[in-house]
Amino acid sequence: MAKRTAHGTGARITDSAGALAAKADLKGRTQARAADLKDKAGALTVQLREGATRAGHQAQDRAAKGGHTAQEQMVKARHTLQEQALRTGHAVQERAGRAGHLASGKAVEAAHAAEGRMPQSARTAARSALRHTRPVLIASAALALAGAVAVRVLRRSGRH
Repeated sequence: MAKRTAHGTGARITDSAGALAAKADLKGRTQARAADLKDKAGALTVQLREGATRAGHQAQDRAAKGGHTAQEQMVKARHTLQEQALRTGHAVQERAGRAGHLASGKAVEAAHAAEGRMPQSARTAARSALRHTRPVLIASAALALAGAVAVRVLRRSGRH
């Protein structure tokens, strides 16, 4: 039994000596710890880069989406303005047409009223003018121009 106890004590001393030697190997433990920390730092660096890349892509996607939304809103606003301008133009055109018809009707009424007070020879000319308004307008413009020229000629001849 003494052999067993001695053998057990020797084994425990060897284990203790090995444990003390391992604890005493400060350089080895420091290198192992440094390698472990270096691995952790590398893993964190990779994680940070991936996170930054994801954040950059998300920001880029949001900016693109915002740009598209703004562009769509501008197109809608432009179409709305075009439609309003078109409706306004049609309304103005319609009112101008009604005003023209009204003025034309009043002119015809005035001509008919004046026709009753005219001599017979002038009535025939007035009726013809009512039927053919465009040639009468052209002829009256030509007469006005000729009258203006005649007045100018007469004024010049009186000065010399």
